Amino acid sequence: MRALLGARARHRWVHLVIGGALLMPYFLVGSVVVGGVAGGAGSFDSFPRALVTFALALPLATVSGLVPIARPLLVFGVRALCGVAPAALADGPARSWDARLRTSAWYTLQVALGGVVSGASLALPPFTVFLIALPVVPGLRHSVYSTGGPLATGWGLALAPAAGIAMLLTLAACSAAAGALLARLAPVLLGPSPADRLAAAEQRAVELAVRNRLARELHDSVGHALSAVTLQASAARRVLDSDPAFVREALAAIEETTRRTVDELDSVLGLLRRDDGDPGAPDLATPGLAALEGLLSRTGLDVAYTLEGDPSRVPELVSREAYRIVQEGLSNALRHGARSPVTLHVAVSERELTMTMENSWSGAAPVVRPGGGRGLRGMAERAALLGGHASAGPDGGVWRLDARLPTGGAR
Repeated sequence: MRALLGARARHRWVHLVIGGALLMPYFLVGSVVVGGVAGGAGSFDSFPRALVTFALALPLATVSGLVPIARPLLVFGVRALCGVAPAALADGPARSWDARLRTSAWYTLQVALGGVVSGASLALPPFTVFLIALPVVPGLRHSVYSTGGPLATGWGLALAPAAGIAMLLTLAACSAAAGALLARLAPVLLGPSPADRLAAAEQRAVELAVRNRLARELHDSVGHALSAVTLQASAARRVLDSDPAFVREALAAIEETTRRTVDELDSVLGLLRRDDGDPGAPDLATPGLAALEGLLSRTGLDVAYTLEGDPSRVPELVSREAYRIVQEGLSNALRHGARSPVTLHVAVSERELTMTMENSWSGAAPVVRPGGGRGLRGMAERAALLGGHASAGPDGGVWRLDARLPTGGAR
């Protein structure tokens, strides 16, 4: 009884009735054609003419289902009433002919089954009431006796209520079966096509790339700043009473580092708030190779920096990513090497930019963030997106960073 009359069965019956309502305009057009051929006779005057009209209405519905916007409208009804998993259905208009044909087949099936179930739902309940009331209403019995037939017999009158109830149960069973059939075919006919899956995968890839980009920017800018501030504050605390001049320098470096990091953080948060339709929204305010000397002066490390070539020849995108890679290398030097000296060599050639950074490494746990982080992977991703390569790790007693980025163009 739950399968025949439960909430899901009722919802699917409503869905079928909607299909019957959608069939009516096509049925009226077919009735005009049948009436013209039959000399003005109506489609409801005889059952054969009604079947012919029904057969003429279905091709019209099939053509209507080819309209691209039909699919999202049909999917909305299926999701609301048929109990189909939302992820199994496609979103958006049907663009390809394969998707249009499958949508048209679904629409034709819905209006066909809906027309039959709707017609039976209109005709059978009044007739069932008549059969149930027949044994107890004298006027109805007299009318049956006057016309004759099976109901005019004693057994006919006795079994009439049971026959009426059986008809209603049969209608409920047919409606439940038709609804279950539509629910089973919905993922096949209204599900995403290969083109839809490819478009969805590309959209997810774009969103994931944006998320990864923002994560790298936040990690490199904020992570480096916090590492530098932590080290500077720790050193200043140890010499607070003995070396006031160093403490003043450390506080000034902390102030400059946090001010610049707040600007970069505001830039990243601006991207998160940006509307895709806003052409004037700002991009990430990431500095380039020209700002390396300022970065090195604020780190609190003794860095021996050498530069070969002209950094202005490096494309802006490559210059920004190179800055972030150096920044992550300095963060690693702060975490693993404390205040040990660092050597940084940057060389610019016609075809590539190379960067090498070295600092002492004892193998002990990081002094700033013992748990480690994701900086090395993010650094490798930055280089890979430009068609280059970056790696970092211990080499004997030295922590070494090597990066090569192409300067002739970026993918």
